[in-house]
Amino acid sequence: MFEVKIFTLYPDLYPGPLNTGLYKKAQENKIWNLEVIDIRDYATDKHRTVDDTPFGGGSGMLLRPDVVASALDQNLNKGDQIIYLSPKGKKLDQTIVKEFSKKKKLNILCGRFEGIDQRLLETRNIQEYSIGDFILSGGETASYVFIDSIIRLLPGVLGNDNSSKEESFEGDLLEYPQYTKPQNWEGKGTPDVLLSGDHAKIKSWRLSQSEDITRRQRPDLWKRYLNKKNEKY
Repeated sequence: MFEVKIFTLYPDLYPGPLNTGLYKKAQENKIWNLEVIDIRDYATDKHRTVDDTPFGGGSGMLLRPDVVASALDQNLNKGDQIIYLSPKGKKLDQTIVKEFSKKKKLNILCGRFEGIDQRLLETRNIQEYSIGDFILSGGETASYVFIDSIIRLLPGVLGNDNSSKEESFEGDLLEYPQYTKPQNWEGKGTPDVLLSGDHAKIKSWRLSQSEDITRRQRPDLWKRYLNKKNEKY
């Protein structure tokens, strides 16, 4: 079973959307499990204080390293990897997600306010990851994205294991256009090749469409795709 632990100031935000659809069913089938730890439970004063002002001045508040460390240390084994979702982190992509899906557990620390004390990052096995170049109010929303991207890759979660292999970013290409019934809709038809029954032609058409979309929409991926393609020859 894939074990997920979330460290947060807002435990009521979980399981949230992770308790619906495929993810709820996967939990019921014991493919993965979610445990939520309230960081405030590890504060030592009657007000359950978890933050304080930054040394040197500046706006906002920082999460105290002693409180967060207590929450981590009492719920994890020494040396366990911890993911801290931060705009300063390495940008998450499908390659990284696939690597995480091969692990047995995932520990996520959700930041709030202006972040966490640098000393915590230096004394625990914390790796920073970002889901994009934008700012959120806290790591909880980002954690939904991170967990979603990983859980759907676990064996038995998707109805068809080939589904994840044909999606965008597999092989550095974006996914080809998809069509379903009705065959003709609002004056627009379905490409004839998809109705031909010729699987070789359909595969070739889909590849050419993926290449064209990637070239136009994501030149960074297109360049990487061409480099890998040229290395094979």
